[in-house]
Amino acid sequence: VRLVESGGGLVQAGDSLRLSCTASERTLSRYAMGWFRQAPGKEREFVAAVNWNGIITYHADSVKGRFTISRDNAKNMVYLQMNRLKPEDTAVYRCAADEDGTTATMKVWLYEYWGQGTQVTVSS
Repeated sequence: VRLVESGGGLVQAGDSLRLSCTASERTLSRYAMGWFRQAPGKEREFVAAVNWNGIITYHADSVKGRFTISRDNAKNMVYLQMNRLKPEDTAVYRCAADEDGTTATMKVWLYEYWGQGTQVTVSS
């Protein structure tokens, strides 16, 4: 599964961005999907996850109330809506797919497929 992210960019603190993730040559509808981020010099950090049908979602405490993960299986898309962005949200954001679509997990080792990432930079 080849995942492709888009929607990153340079914004100011307080702005919003919506990241998108899709897959070429494969439907994402049976996979659970997650978003992770990694800032320079820091470990990869879980952001949010959603199960195969969008019913179960899970957000990290650091983004809860500001970020929302969602999916549109008809369009083969997964989204991360990011509101009230902060400079500490600056990172490369990557989407990932978990073949066990039944849960929404923060466990990075359970995701089999990863995108290359999209850069999000938030200036103060």
